[in-house]
Amino acid sequence: MKITPAEGMNDYLPNETELRDHLIDRIVATYKASGFMKITTPMVESIANLDNSDGGDNLKLIFRILKRGKKLEDELHSGNLQNICDLGLRYDLTLPLARYYANNKNALPTPFKCIQIDRVYRAERPQRGRSREFVQCDIDIIGSESTNCEVELISVTAQALLNIGLKDFTIRINDREILKGIIQYAGFGEEDVNSICISIDKADKIGVNGVNAELIDKGYPAENVNKLLDLLFTQELDITQLEQYGLGEPAARLFTILNQSKAIAGEQYHLRFDITLVRGQGYYTGTVFEIDCPAFGGTIAGGGRYDHLIERFTGDCVPAVGFSIGFERIYSILCNDLNLKKAFVPKIALLYDEGEFVDAILYANTLRPKYSVTLVQKKKKVGKHLSQLEQQGFEHAIFMDDTSVWKKLGNANAEKH
Repeated sequence: MKITPAEGMNDYLPNETELRDHLIDRIVATYKASGFMKITTPMVESIANLDNSDGGDNLKLIFRILKRGKKLEDELHSGNLQNICDLGLRYDLTLPLARYYANNKNALPTPFKCIQIDRVYRAERPQRGRSREFVQCDIDIIGSESTNCEVELISVTAQALLNIGLKDFTIRINDREILKGIIQYAGFGEEDVNSICISIDKADKIGVNGVNAELIDKGYPAENVNKLLDLLFTQELDITQLEQYGLGEPAARLFTILNQSKAIAGEQYHLRFDITLVRGQGYYTGTVFEIDCPAFGGTIAGGGRYDHLIERFTGDCVPAVGFSIGFERIYSILCNDLNLKKAFVPKIALLYDEGEFVDAILYANTLRPKYSVTLVQKKKKVGKHLSQLEQQGFEHAIFMDDTSVWKKLGNANAEKH
């Protein structure tokens, strides 16, 4: 049998898990301090819900779960292979939240400010910062159309990143209605918008020339393509120009969010309007945002407004907006951050001999309000044992035969307590 995890999945050693837990605890504390409430949803969703969620390319990456027993046998016997799956692993936390809200709305406040931090799954090619199983850290506000929601989500998400030690990042903001309007202003029809957005979304990977070539290959007129790419990638559009293109309302909304968010940010982080920002999921309806971090070399968080996703479950339009931190990406940046590790509760190894175990537990309990104390039976080769404890992250060792002396690991000196 194989001892390695399935491809795209990861094992984490105790010290790695400790850092991951520490980062998540800080993120959750930031969210809760701002009034968001934590919920949980199942990892498994109805395949019909997932397939009809308008999740863009993510729909191609769903881990599908076969029907079981006689139901599977019947489908295989009938030759109807399209219906052999009835469940799937969630590819993000937004679709499960929409279903959750539709199912529990009568028990929830309006607006509903929630936290979801959990694992999601995508069957894609593993690479740096991108696994098949990964953690997302989401906050969402459901039930309000106010731009205050976007401003609050941007502020709280940025504060969470600051609280875990990230400083050099930029939040890019756009509005799907503005992008749609620009595409139509360039001479394209409404039916072309989604296809064109898919190409624009690849600009950071294939460049403007690549986008141009792809749109021409799709059969769009070169004149319209050139006009669109000039508007998106050459001109620096402001609110006055957008008003001239008939986009005054979404532009006013977007620049309100941008200017208020800048006032809150001060010099702590950067914000800018990016007309080319798309976000791949088709369920976004208005504001979209992403956070770029040079230390990672790409996007570490993203989100936007999805006012019609819950409507698919309830039949009623329920405004909603969310922001998600890609936890694996920030973990890859901070996994070697010594300042974070210094913030942990000090780890103490309490070494005891046979016959001292009960006394060791009683003494450890007196230390645990301030320290993390692990009981360790003393080995014969004490020096080697202490080296092993140091490698495991313990800061001090205490021997039950003289608890007044705390030996600082990695240092020959001892401290009196």
